[in-house]
Amino acid sequence: MSRAEQPSRRTVLAVAVAAAVAGGAGPAAATASAADAVPDEAADRPVDNHAWITYSDWRAGAAKGTRAVAGSRPGVVISAPAGTTEYTDPHTGTSATWEYATWTSPVHRLAVPSTEVIASWNAHTPAGTWIQIELQGTYSDGTATPWYVMGRWAAGDGDIRRTSVDDQTDDKSTVWTDTFAIDDPSTGLRLASYRLRLTLYRKPGAKNTPTVWRLGAMGSDVPDRFTVPASAPGLARELIVPRYSQEIHKGQYPEYDNGGEAWCSPTSSQMIIEYWGGLLTTEQLAWVDPSYADPQVCHAARYTYDYQYAGCGNWPFNAAYAATFKDLQGVVTRLGSLTDLETLIAAGIPAITSQSFLKEELTGAGYGTSGHLMTVIGFTAEGDVIANDPASPSDEEVRRVYKRREWENIWLRTKRYNASGKVVSGTGGVCYLYFPACPSPRQRKALDAVGVR
Repeated sequence: MSRAEQPSRRTVLAVAVAAAVAGGAGPAAATASAADAVPDEAADRPVDNHAWITYSDWRAGAAKGTRAVAGSRPGVVISAPAGTTEYTDPHTGTSATWEYATWTSPVHRLAVPSTEVIASWNAHTPAGTWIQIELQGTYSDGTATPWYVMGRWAAGDGDIRRTSVDDQTDDKSTVWTDTFAIDDPSTGLRLASYRLRLTLYRKPGAKNTPTVWRLGAMGSDVPDRFTVPASAPGLARELIVPRYSQEIHKGQYPEYDNGGEAWCSPTSSQMIIEYWGGLLTTEQLAWVDPSYADPQVCHAARYTYDYQYAGCGNWPFNAAYAATFKDLQGVVTRLGSLTDLETLIAAGIPAITSQSFLKEELTGAGYGTSGHLMTVIGFTAEGDVIANDPASPSDEEVRRVYKRREWENIWLRTKRYNASGKVVSGTGGVCYLYFPACPSPRQRKALDAVGVR
């Protein structure tokens, strides 16, 4: 299970809920197939997922020392540094001087004035480089947010410790680890627009550079709800996705949150990365204790770990980790129903979903959780959800079938009662999507149908 409800991250959702109460197929074959047509138009959903990914997109931004690069995967790189700065890593105490350059996106006006915004990025950061992602928005009352840091990130951990930044607020909104949130949605205040700023860093005098291929954010205003409407089954299909248990890692690597229930996010990420053919080399895994099974899961935990959050459950960090594998990209979004998931599965795209529930709310799970990630890989002929659930005692037991109505509700609701009878938050359909850097026409159509570019 994730640490999704811990104060450093998701407290804001519980507060918001309380206020509201007051106010072609992928590379793996399918074992079953049924109707898999993609809807012509995406269903209305309270989500706006926007990204800058094309050469024209990168050319449209404001560059200070960066330049756009073309090619099969366009991006932005350091051209001539805009200056130097000193950065003291709060997790190591090490101070160093870095060259930097910036790219600032055009203003994006949200189609859905939002109570929450989550950024996503895909980048290559060779040794001696790292990036920072910031968000500045305009509220519906016309005032502006400060520049909020949404992440300081590197693929490795040899130069800086990748980290979120706590204690960012202006008394109207707050950043909770990876999520910008309006403090009191019941007032009607929303984020109307935003822009993102990238800062690319490298060691002074170096020639290497970070390359950012994808930058975007998901804004949403999901209605408060304890239950959601039931969707009708429309697909019977199962994707063949590797199965990994987080529980067999219990007690491993305390410096990366001790394995076991804390590793649901990287375990789920690794399953889908390998589904798409992303494999780690013997050299990359050489640091892992050779007595540990599934060393790639240990690797995923280390390289998704957020040193401020002190866990592996930072959503954008997981999506960014997936994109470090060749020809993959990752994004965090929200979906609106199991019909959306069926659309993706039909195109061969599995999804990682976030949900919370009491033990009795999900038949067959055998546990309750305040926040957990699992991988949806298909649907039975009856419409029930086939999930690779990493909260299983062994790899062999990871594949589960969960009742459609139960699963849909625990995933999509925004409010629920915990074991003490207190109203707390649900994730409102959050999921990670990992898919090819160059999707097939069928995959592109499915992604477009669920609002992902």
